Amino acid sequence: MEAQKRKAICEIVDASIKSFVAGLESRYSSEVLDTNGVINSKKNNCFTAELGEEFIFYSAFVRSFDSSFGKVLENMGNAIAKLNYTVNGSITSFLLPEQKQHIANIVNSYELHAKPEIAHYARHCFIIPKNIDSFRMSHATDNYFFNEEKKEHYIIELKAGGDLDNKKAKAEKIAMLEEFYLLKNLLTDKKDHNVYIYFATAYNKFGEGSPWKQERVKQFFADDELLIGKNYWNFVCDGPGGFGVVFGRYCESAVHIKAALSKIKAMYFSGEVHKC
Repeated sequence: MEAQKRKAICEIVDASIKSFVAGLESRYSSEVLDTNGVINSKKNNCFTAELGEEFIFYSAFVRSFDSSFGKVLENMGNAIAKLNYTVNGSITSFLLPEQKQHIANIVNSYELHAKPEIAHYARHCFIIPKNIDSFRMSHATDNYFFNEEKKEHYIIELKAGGDLDNKKAKAEKIAMLEEFYLLKNLLTDKKDHNVYIYFATAYNKFGEGSPWKQERVKQFFADDELLIGKNYWNFVCDGPGGFGVVFGRYCESAVHIKAALSKIKAMYFSGEVHKC
């Protein structure tokens, strides 16, 4: 990876973490004396309160942290992707009834344990009617990338937390197939353009380098539709060394999160509001 690109990625990672830390400190310092704040309200649960202040603090803080940090990782991924792709926020096109039915048939076959394959939807052709006004719709998406040089479009569903509720895998695949056909219909006149869909996670919940074993997700997604952990970061960085650059810079910037955690903890255990 060229030095200029590496530098740009590191700057995005560092800026993302520092911005996150600033928001974190601001929020929790403003809630120190608020009985309805995230951490203080946990004391209202007498069963939790009986386990001590340390448990109250961490059980409340970690849950809130995980939720907000996932969004940080997603925004960071999109910011890095803008170095290599055009990043779009929505797809406005049309979706035919026949395509909706085909999607239903595909997903139903997966429920009956057919093996997912990209060919099930990528090679299927539909006759486009002259009047498509009644079929028009818009689909918001945070992760639609376009590589102009390769003329490739990528629709990515990112679960920044590294996990997907098993019960939601079917709904996610249906939504992504709808986005796929919306985009394919939009590109009808551009025969040399290709569309790909991916399910992604910001980290491998089983450990980087280990097999990813969410079988419920694999029931609906082919292996070639998965970008798990380091493969996602390599993709947004558009290079095999992307994950190493991102995580290496994150390890350096994480000192700001650790410092913020110590500061926030001190606020709640001392009862004093520290200036951030």
